[in-house]
Amino acid sequence: MSFPDAHAFAFSLAATLMVAIVIFRAGDGTLSVVPATEYDGDDAEIVGEIDPFAS
Repeated sequence: MSFPDAHAFAFSLAATLMVAIVIFRAGDGTLSVVPATEYDGDDAEIVGEIDPFAS
């Protein structure tokens, strides 16, 4: 997934689920998104975070 696609998907999930979403780089180099509470990978692999409650 490209960064713009991952960012759009993360934004959509954050707005729908009303939870913070993490964009991260997987071991094979692809980007993926997951709710922040479910991310248990390396913090260095986080590319971005979308928080629907941030001002």
